[in-house]
Amino acid sequence: MTAAIRRTVNFPGVSMTRLKSMLGAYNGHLKQIEQRLDVQITHRGDAFYIDGDIDAVERAESLLQRLYDESEISSQISADILHLMIQGSQTDRELMDDSEQEHTGLDNVWLQTPKGRINPRGTNQKRYVQRILQSDISFGIGPAGTGKTYLAVAAAVDMLERNEIQRILLVRPAVEAGEKLGFLPGDLTQKIDPYLRPLYDALYEMLGFEKVAKLIERQVIEVAPLAYMRGRTLNHSFVILDEAQNTTPEQMKMFLTRLGFGSRAVITGDITQVDLPRGQQSGLAHALRVLEPIKEIHITRFHSRDVVRHQLVQKIVEAYEGWDSEQNRLSAEARAERKARQEALMNEHDAAADAQHQEV
Repeated sequence: MTAAIRRTVNFPGVSMTRLKSMLGAYNGHLKQIEQRLDVQITHRGDAFYIDGDIDAVERAESLLQRLYDESEISSQISADILHLMIQGSQTDRELMDDSEQEHTGLDNVWLQTPKGRINPRGTNQKRYVQRILQSDISFGIGPAGTGKTYLAVAAAVDMLERNEIQRILLVRPAVEAGEKLGFLPGDLTQKIDPYLRPLYDALYEMLGFEKVAKLIERQVIEVAPLAYMRGRTLNHSFVILDEAQNTTPEQMKMFLTRLGFGSRAVITGDITQVDLPRGQQSGLAHALRVLEPIKEIHITRFHSRDVVRHQLVQKIVEAYEGWDSEQNRLSAEARAERKARQEALMNEHDAAADAQHQEV
């Protein structure tokens, strides 16, 4: 059991404006930290007293310092920003036991786009971006809301702006998510557009609508369904394969072997949300097993603690993970019970056969 402690955090001379920004409306920020971290925070003047388990108290102490730093540049810190801070503190804490080499330079990892600078949230996102910038092939695996696709697009835009690549390719398997959409009118780009909307949204946010339209017209940004990648060699390109869990092993191998000189590939997906026909193996899950021995290929695994959307998204992801784990446990117990019954029946049959043989 972790010992309970009290820590005091002082911000000497803090102005009333900054203090209001730190506390939030009706001390809402402090209440959210107390609820999420299971601590008690008492505020008197420029001093904050934190009571709770040592790990939670240290996280709360770090969060108060982050709020103080943020209040210097923002007179009103939103609940969303605080949520991201709490998420980042959780990830940082849980990954502190990683090797020193893994943390080298993570504090200076960020991406620059025409619309502004993008800072990864938490150690896992920083590591993901660092690996993208340093590796020719990177995988980002994990649940929705962890920033896999958004950060991959940001890295592509950053490298395009620095002329390290000549074009960006957005690729996605055209697999319907459990519902039949029927015939889609239009040319190739118009047909695949609905499947690539998350990638477009990120591009618009980082480059603006007009610039994205011009780059697509000049084919600097190219949109393609995965099936149309066969036979191509991609040089000086940044290729993003999104929703890779819906590829087949053959499609994944085909995609990975398209990479040419001066190119970079990022593969993102969530192996818990496969939309392939029942019984069809996911190319992403297969590739993770096959490529694991290759040191030059980096795999970043995200978890529910890395979710940077609404805090309910994290709880939803954790609820599904808990449900799946429980169902797997029950299935394993049922299989073990069936096996035990079969063995018992076989033993009874053998014993009866032996008894009959002795009587004869």
